[in-house]
Amino acid sequence: MDFKEQLKSSVDIVKVIGEYVRLRKSGVSRYTGLCPFHSEKTPSFSVHAGHQFYKCFGCGASGDVLKFVMEFEHVSFPEALKLLAERNGIPMPKRAEYADADTRLRAAVFQIQELAEEAFREQLAGPAGTEARRYLDKRGVAPEVSAQFGLGYAERSGRSLLRLLEKQGFTAEQLENSGLLGRRDDGSFYDRFRNRLMFPIHSESGKTIGFGGRALDPADEAKYLNSAESPIYKKSAVLYNLHRAKEGIRRADRSVLVEGYMDAIGVSAARVREVVASCGTALTAQQVQALRRHSDKIVVNFDPDAAGANAAERSINLLLDENMHVRVVELEGGLDPDEYCKERGADAYRGKLDKAQTYFYWLADRARAKFDLRTAEGRVAGFQFLLPAIQRLPDKIERVAVANDVAGYLGVDAGLVLENFRKAAMDRRDKKVAPVREPLRADEKILLNLLVSDEEARQELIPELEQLPAVEQFATRRIFKALFALHAGGTVTFEELHARLEESDQELLASAVLQDETNGSAVSLSLGVECLRSLERSSLKAQVAALKAQVKAAERSGDLHEALRLADELRHLEKAG
Repeated sequence: MDFKEQLKSSVDIVKVIGEYVRLRKSGVSRYTGLCPFHSEKTPSFSVHAGHQFYKCFGCGASGDVLKFVMEFEHVSFPEALKLLAERNGIPMPKRAEYADADTRLRAAVFQIQELAEEAFREQLAGPAGTEARRYLDKRGVAPEVSAQFGLGYAERSGRSLLRLLEKQGFTAEQLENSGLLGRRDDGSFYDRFRNRLMFPIHSESGKTIGFGGRALDPADEAKYLNSAESPIYKKSAVLYNLHRAKEGIRRADRSVLVEGYMDAIGVSAARVREVVASCGTALTAQQVQALRRHSDKIVVNFDPDAAGANAAERSINLLLDENMHVRVVELEGGLDPDEYCKERGADAYRGKLDKAQTYFYWLADRARAKFDLRTAEGRVAGFQFLLPAIQRLPDKIERVAVANDVAGYLGVDAGLVLENFRKAAMDRRDKKVAPVREPLRADEKILLNLLVSDEEARQELIPELEQLPAVEQFATRRIFKALFALHAGGTVTFEELHARLEESDQELLASAVLQDETNGSAVSLSLGVECLRSLERSSLKAQVAALKAQVKAAERSGDLHEALRLADELRHLEKAG
């Protein structure tokens, strides 16, 4: 067994994928959840524990545990091997085929992040970090919290990190791709972060992939600065603290979205474990989808200033587009989440979260502030401002109820509500509905699940099935033929069978084995034998009917010799049955 197969046989695909996607058991060996590879409102992503395979019936993504890690983490095959091996304590062989150029570059960039994090932490603890420590103390960040979040300090010189990395022997290509260094026109490098409090940014699996730096000098033009994008860091795909928060999000069945690093740290220190931050950048669909895999409920708590309110408004529309259930918290006293937790206490903040209002009340208050509701024009403008967010609600009854409620709140005529929703309903009717595939026969699904899963069943049933004409009538006949060929060659696995098929038959196989509630673990050999005997009886009846038709045709044509021969064959067939 090569290392790839050894690794796959040692890890549980459900456990691995379950770290990224909230999976629910929906069969003996089947789990379902929201697909991590495309945006969807209802789960079409299926993971089969027995076959160690995943399949999305929405976007078509499929594969084994290594393919999942490669696609989700955006890493190469060797990197996926290494990641899974390290996570499961399996020694990784040192072989040339596991070290292509791209993999070596990414490995070097990961190593640079680790060295940088260690250096920044040392600098924070040393004499140069006095000002940064003073700032943390002023913000009420205890040393143990600072250590938990890996906070550090980048020195003023602009060459401290560069000297360290050059001493370690990294190439110019690796330094340039680190995201931590800038390059001058003459080709020389310099530290991107200077005199800044440093916040490590992690992938969802917990690896350091970049940094955010807060300026300590008020004269610095950019208050916050992030790593440049690199082979391992894409800021539009990352949420700060998600690697720590995802378990808390699942337990609480909600996420709490704040604006910045300090808010996330302060709220987390107040024992609200489900908090993430947008790192000062506009929220993206990819980030929302990452949250929705763990819970479709979210509480938005941005800073109370105008910039925070505008960011919250933009985020709400995006969250609704991704079918999130949105609530909004407003904190009194002009306090941001971190300040509120420290001044009013963790219990008071958690109480605010628990009592957070549905987003449309917050938006309605925004409309009242933006438009003059004393005039008919202002009331209509306010309603039009709210309408897109209301129309994003997936449930028709809830949409109408909310619209009427908000219209009453703003003093808008109910007729305007009905007119707008009538137009929206007409637009929805114009959308095409995807065709539904005709379901497979029960006996072919049972046999297919059994033969894919059970070696004993293959040994007993395949020799007879290969001779059975009824199999040719199956919608899955090409799948059965491929399965017969694999069996003749030795081992049969779902993955090997899937790889042999054309795309249309791969979909059929997946729908029969991964999507359907029937699966190999629940199907017995005796049920398979019963299906086989039923097919044999059906085949016999079909042959008898065909021979009877041929006898009558021979008699009508006057060919008595042929009619007698066929009649004799018919008697033998009926006797055998």
